[in-house]
Amino acid sequence: MMHEAIPFSQTALVLVDLQNDFIDPKGAYGRAGQGAAAIAALPDRLAPLADAMRAKGGWIVSTHFTLVPAKGGEPLISPHLKELRPFLAKGDFLPGSWGHQLVDRLGPSDLSVEKIAYSAFYMTRLEWVLRKCDIRRLIVGGIVTNGGVASTVRDAHVRDFDVSVLSDGSAAFSDEVHQTAIAALKPVCTVTTIAEVMGEVGAA
Repeated sequence: MMHEAIPFSQTALVLVDLQNDFIDPKGAYGRAGQGAAAIAALPDRLAPLADAMRAKGGWIVSTHFTLVPAKGGEPLISPHLKELRPFLAKGDFLPGSWGHQLVDRLGPSDLSVEKIAYSAFYMTRLEWVLRKCDIRRLIVGGIVTNGGVASTVRDAHVRDFDVSVLSDGSAAFSDEVHQTAIAALKPVCTVTTIAEVMGEVGAA
């Protein structure tokens, strides 16, 4: 899918869930020994693109998976997630906490949105802020390809955003899962690479 000529002033790099609690060894997933080399490599891989986008007047949008604290600060965790990640506990992915924040290597973001499920559009203000800022094109990367990335890309597509996914700017817990998810997105978005977008930025 080819996108029309949309200026970088109307383009956002959407960084899905690249938070300390997911990425940093001291975060919730790191402490539990849950990680993957491809995921850990993303901040350094995406940082040059984020910097280039900023220099051209583009937007950096970060999404933040959130465990909403309830009575006593105990997090509200969906049953499927509790079964999948039993190590998640009070204080993890807590709004305003260090673990909840975008990793320093990629910050700061221009817009940030808390999310409670896979898609960054589900029950969030993301679409509202994108429309208010006249952002029409989304370049999506982050984690995980088969979860937050894929769901966000599909929801962007049905909302008529011009959307691309970074095949080398996204990752999952296995390369096979990542590649399968990228292939499945081809009917609804442009599949591109960091180098290809950097080329666009350089030519702009």
